[in-house]
Amino acid sequence: MKEELISKKELLESTDISYGQLYRWKRKNLIPEEWFIKKSSFTGQETFFPREKILDRVEKIKNMKDDTSLDDLAQIFSTEVSDIKISYNEIIEKNIIMENVVDIYKDFSSMSSVYSFNEILYMTILQEFLIEGSISIEESKNLLQTLKDNYNKYAGKSCEILFVRKMGVGIAIMLSASNEIYFEKLSKIVMRISINEIIEKLKLKIKELF
Repeated sequence: MKEELISKKELLESTDISYGQLYRWKRKNLIPEEWFIKKSSFTGQETFFPREKILDRVEKIKNMKDDTSLDDLAQIFSTEVSDIKISYNEIIEKNIIMENVVDIYKDFSSMSSVYSFNEILYMTILQEFLIEGSISIEESKNLLQTLKDNYNKYAGKSCEILFVRKMGVGIAIMLSASNEIYFEKLSKIVMRISINEIIEKLKLKIKELF
């Protein structure tokens, strides 16, 4: 399914921001370069954006810019992961991840008292799938293994993870966010998540807690 676009003119009118604000946020890396899509039109060339993503991002910037510097916002919105490490006790006490999800990760990986941002990200993604009831505990191992084996290949890029099931057998797949994927009729996409959106939410949550 192709992503719905919104023109620059419509964006400025619907969000009540100025041309200058839009391009300042772009220079500050609050809005990714790849979201500025050039298309030919009868007037020459016009700029479009992925509608859902840009409207969501502009709303977040407007809501947060009075309390958070643009540089800090750029760090939050960046797809680059943090080098932060958080202890098991802090993860549980501050409710960053549910304890049963951390326990699943501990069974999958080696025991640890401190976790990296990547590991907390994997647990957060797993938690999203489990909360939705999309996968079983056993299938969670496949999801975690897919993240562990492939995430670094997409570091700094927009990517998604989806879980597909065919005749009762499930498999996790990672792909670039811009890629379309097709399956035969017997296969069903159980759930699809933007990893970049999870990173953004996780960074915000950690910032608020620490």
